[in-house]
Amino acid sequence: PERIFLAKRDAGGTWRTLAYAQTLALVRTLGQALLDHGLCAQRPLAILSGNDLEHALLALAAMHVGVPYSPLSPAYSLVSTDHAKLRYIIDLLEPAMVFAADGERYAKAIAATVPPGCKRVVNEGSPANRRALLFGALLEQPAGKAVDEAYAAVNADTVAKILFTSGSIGEPKGVINTQRMLCSNQEMLAMTLPCLREVPPVLVDWLPWNHTFGGNHNFGLVLYNGGTMHIDDGRPAPGLFEETARNLREIAPTVYFNVPRGFEELASCLKREPALREKFFSRVGMLFYAGAGLPQPVWDAFEDLAARTCGERILWITGLGATETAPLATCANWEAGRAGMIGLPVPGQEMKLAPVGDKFEACFRGPNITPGYWKQPELTRAAFDD
Repeated sequence: PERIFLAKRDAGGTWRTLAYAQTLALVRTLGQALLDHGLCAQRPLAILSGNDLEHALLALAAMHVGVPYSPLSPAYSLVSTDHAKLRYIIDLLEPAMVFAADGERYAKAIAATVPPGCKRVVNEGSPANRRALLFGALLEQPAGKAVDEAYAAVNADTVAKILFTSGSIGEPKGVINTQRMLCSNQEMLAMTLPCLREVPPVLVDWLPWNHTFGGNHNFGLVLYNGGTMHIDDGRPAPGLFEETARNLREIAPTVYFNVPRGFEELASCLKREPALREKFFSRVGMLFYAGAGLPQPVWDAFEDLAARTCGERILWITGLGATETAPLATCANWEAGRAGMIGLPVPGQEMKLAPVGDKFEACFRGPNITPGYWKQPELTRAAFDD
């Protein structure tokens, strides 16, 4: 209960932490607040901002009392100028509450998309001309009987979250994620990579929670296996990777997840900094890439760096998944010897290769498959075959 579950640096650089027992107590209290403010299975919670402790607590609180939540890409609020995609998503979701960590930064997006009847919650900086609750106000009422009753009613078919696809083709689609999907996929992952059960995983991770890789796969495996996640504010982008390097100089992960571009950046840092190299390879047992193909030279660079630093190669792992598969569907959980192997279906997952022209479409069946798209029955019908 006293093990650190989540950690994130504050503005001064000090790690703020949440232990498991502390997290559960806060989740129950927040669950009471969500129920008191009218959230329910039909009126979800929308989260506009990125990875932080308050985001995690609200997400877990919503799931605890059977309220769906939807973590949305911050780019819809902060990069877009017309907020068209965010407006489309908010109209589709019909949330009873919207959370943004910084009310001032998200003020324009909130004003442009959030209807007057929807509750607004911020951690700081109330948006101009729009009344908002502070996150701390949600912690004033202790959990009561209603929380216990709501928790007891949660079952495998309860909608846990709604993850939106990128909308690169047409409008974003809201993929329903049930508790069955999340739980079964974490068991599939633990059976495929039993090392996760043997040593509680320690992660330094930036992958966004509005995406299934970061929000389902990585956040879930930490929680499911009693590990610790250090939320990384860096990312593989110009001027931002230094924060990742800073965190890795301090925290040695047991497993490391990233997209190929992140591994490229890290390889360059490890070549330049012997001390960082020693720290990183001191206990890492697995390297996991996804989201795109890994260039073979990056694979080779890590094998060489590991051999020179700790005297052995570190296992490279990848797989194939989608938002609709929760996400892990196939995994290459052996010493593949080269980049690009997507592996075999994980336990409990069936895979069919259906001819499409001169290629094949991968179709999946299993307990980790979405039941469909949020309030879009026509898209749901089109996604399934016999």
